[in-house]
Amino acid sequence: MQMDLRKVEEIVNDSKGGIIEKKEAIVSTLSNPNPNSDTDSDAGVSNPTTPPVDAASALQLFLDHIPISSIPGIHNSPSTVLVVRTQECVKDVIKMLYEKNVSGALVADGLEPDPTTTFTTSFSHPYVGFISFSNMVLWTLQEFKKHHFGSEKDNAKKSKKTKPQGFFSLLYQTPVVSETKIGELAASFMWDPVFPVKRDQTLFHVLLLLSKHRPSVVPVTQHSSSKVVGFVTENSVNHVLLQSSGLEWFDSIADKPLSDFRFDHNDQVVSIYNDQTIADAVHVLWKKKVCAVAVVKRQTEKLIGCVSVSDIHRLLADDRIFTDREDTSVEKFIHIDTGPALDDIDHDLGALISAGTLVLKDKFGPRMDSPVTNMEKDTLKEAMKNLAEKKSDFSFLVDECGRVKGVLTLRDMLVEFAPPCMDSRIDGGGFFDMALKESGCTIKDGTMVQLK
Repeated sequence: MQMDLRKVEEIVNDSKGGIIEKKEAIVSTLSNPNPNSDTDSDAGVSNPTTPPVDAASALQLFLDHIPISSIPGIHNSPSTVLVVRTQECVKDVIKMLYEKNVSGALVADGLEPDPTTTFTTSFSHPYVGFISFSNMVLWTLQEFKKHHFGSEKDNAKKSKKTKPQGFFSLLYQTPVVSETKIGELAASFMWDPVFPVKRDQTLFHVLLLLSKHRPSVVPVTQHSSSKVVGFVTENSVNHVLLQSSGLEWFDSIADKPLSDFRFDHNDQVVSIYNDQTIADAVHVLWKKKVCAVAVVKRQTEKLIGCVSVSDIHRLLADDRIFTDREDTSVEKFIHIDTGPALDDIDHDLGALISAGTLVLKDKFGPRMDSPVTNMEKDTLKEAMKNLAEKKSDFSFLVDECGRVKGVLTLRDMLVEFAPPCMDSRIDGGGFFDMALKESGCTIKDGTMVQLK
């Protein structure tokens, strides 16, 4: 039984609560049309001569009535909202994020008042970008190679005869790297765009942002000011979308096998062999700009683990591993996480609560030696559930023998529920202008050029 879009909008407007309550209201109406109506048309249910409602349009209308305030984790993440200035040094920002166990920070222009302490009713926001802990560490490791004499192998051999030298010790000994300003990193395209939203905006708006501008997180600001109170993450959006399961418009997309979709770059998986080094994995992460590197057995090509961008913090926790990264196998590295497996109930609850937080050392995420996998015959919904349960933002596609065939990111999956035609009214605030200024570039005739 079908209903027209006017009826869909009427139901979602009238029903209270979040996505589950609105879904149940629609399902109830479809199952029990108004018995007092003389015709199906009076009840908002289309008759056989009415063209069926387009599933994508109905789903988008439905999601456009789900407020951001209903997304899990938003109210749990104020402690992870950190703001850094463009003139702050790399060493200070990395140290702060590591000590506070936060995976990234908003970047504010040095000339703007502190947005965390100053109340402003301005409709604009002072944030010019978002920078992640892992990307700064990856950049720093590459810079170390440029500024330290001798081959890396020679340095690694020398380190065995001396006391292990940790990441921070080396960072402080390399002022040309440690004193680099956060603003200068814009030239390396290390800032992510920032598009703040209000709590009364909708899930559909967030999906538009994720699909068009590809931000790593979406900040949520107070209704009457630009102060950020939390973040919408891809994991939190995934949790909410899965609550639409059972709704025909959602299931018509989500119940298709993964093989039916054409995901971006899903066949461009990057892998290294188990006997290669930690340094090899780190170099590939930086050079290829991927979320994770698959670790495969050389003899069988079978997946045995992975090193993701979010695992980089582990190099800072053990000075010996950091010192020996040039000659320690990546297979040994992926097995260093030997913590006990969490109880299923504790894991599910923790994953839900932390879905909207920016935790650096996250005990609810998958271990390096247990990466999330799916097969092409799995449905999109099964893959989304797999990522939600494991609190991962990517999954490797494997065949029956465990060989890697591709990789899917959570963003790849989420954008399947966003329209291909984006809303041009969504802009990036000062991000693009600031990034261009910091990198010494400008836009001329539609092309980015570097100023002399």
